[in-house]
Amino acid sequence: MSKSRLSKSTFIRGLQCEKSLYLYKHQYRLKDPTPSSLQAVFDQGTNIGLLAQELFPNGADASPENHFKMFESVRKTQKFISQGESIIYEATFLYNNVLAALDILVKDNDGWKAYEVKSSTKVSETYIKDAAIQYHTITNSGVDLKDISIVHINNQYTREGELDIHQLFTIESVYDQVLEFLPRIPNEVRRLKNVIESPEVPNVDIGNHCSDPYDCDFKGTCWKHIPDYSVFNISRLNKDKKFDLYNQGVITLDQIDLGHTDLSPNQVLQVQSEVNGTAYIDKNEIRNFTNGLSYPLYFSDFETIGPAVPKYNGSRPYQQLVFQYSLHIQETSTSELEHCEYLADPSQDPRIGFIEQLIHDSGTSGDILVYNIGFERGKLNDLIDVFPEYSDDLRWIVNRLKDLMIPFQQKWYYTPEMRGSYSIKSVLPALIPDLSYNDLDIKEGGTASNTFLSMVNGTFEGNVEKTRKQLLEYCKMDTQAMVKILDVLNQV
Repeated sequence: MSKSRLSKSTFIRGLQCEKSLYLYKHQYRLKDPTPSSLQAVFDQGTNIGLLAQELFPNGADASPENHFKMFESVRKTQKFISQGESIIYEATFLYNNVLAALDILVKDNDGWKAYEVKSSTKVSETYIKDAAIQYHTITNSGVDLKDISIVHINNQYTREGELDIHQLFTIESVYDQVLEFLPRIPNEVRRLKNVIESPEVPNVDIGNHCSDPYDCDFKGTCWKHIPDYSVFNISRLNKDKKFDLYNQGVITLDQIDLGHTDLSPNQVLQVQSEVNGTAYIDKNEIRNFTNGLSYPLYFSDFETIGPAVPKYNGSRPYQQLVFQYSLHIQETSTSELEHCEYLADPSQDPRIGFIEQLIHDSGTSGDILVYNIGFERGKLNDLIDVFPEYSDDLRWIVNRLKDLMIPFQQKWYYTPEMRGSYSIKSVLPALIPDLSYNDLDIKEGGTASNTFLSMVNGTFEGNVEKTRKQLLEYCKMDTQAMVKILDVLNQV
């Protein structure tokens, strides 16, 4: 396949960054490995595309045997059109060395219409450009498109009973927006082909484009000159301001002129802590926090899944649904810890079992410590909305929540090792370096979520019992970490 050939994905890549396009075509080996979390997103998009075909059933499938046989799809598509097929899946066209594979092509009484399926919940500017290169390629291949639409997820749909795909999906015409962008297509195609055919890598420095609209998969190459800890790690600093510093030659925190830089007090604290190698501890605020806690203490952490296609009654697309918790319990400041946990059966709605056991394990008095209260409170309120019969007990749990993140979010306790972050994954190694997630098979929440979701979907291929133990160990580590963190605060 010619290196100068463009697809809709490489066209969008080139619009984002010429250097990324060049490296993708000529130095693909430099591409960063695809994280498992991102691969899960890709797989989900593929499944959504297949499901959307049910909106237009009984179509002819022009899919190739594999990605390297796209010409097979081009031939199939032309064959289906000549045979009078009115619905074609993965209809593929080649014009001027630009390849476009469309999710669904339909011919009705008005003529041909194009449908591109996205797993997102709204139409973005990037999707318009994506649709425009498709429209350009398809129409120049001899198909007179009367309309082109984006099919996307309707996140207001609440499942009740059987899945209703006509409510799950929203079909939104982008015909007018595509026509507005269309005049730019020939020049953009020409420019990007010139980029590919250039003998040299384009001289493009890092910038906002590295993550807009997508995180670039060549950051490992382009960002090699940026140290592991830099101005890009300054907490809550606007991305534009970070690049302003970078463009002034300021990369490391010790290069920052605090007298001439607009930073918040907490950001200044972070810089000074790093430069001086000192911790900052506000003993009064920390003691006010710890003295305000009421025993028995419950250290709680939830895990969730957010399936694009709602699985259970009363749930919406992408709604985060609880499936697991860990709970460490301490009756007094000197008593031994108790531990309770819950992990749902993936073959059933996880929420009822979660609710009933959580109510039982959470007792009737004492504070419930969480890390980032907005998350747990939000999930509990969702459960109250769907299962009002448990509302009194769940509201009582909500009222007892206290946020262990606050002392670190407010920088009452800050060390250089936290590197501007107050996430538990940053705070724990800074305070208790001997306690680590690194020895666990499952090390972060995204992996836990994707693993359990694959069990729910019936696509999991590993050892179920072994993996369930790994999920329990991971969640238990989160609440154990909270116990240790509070111990440190109590010693201030």
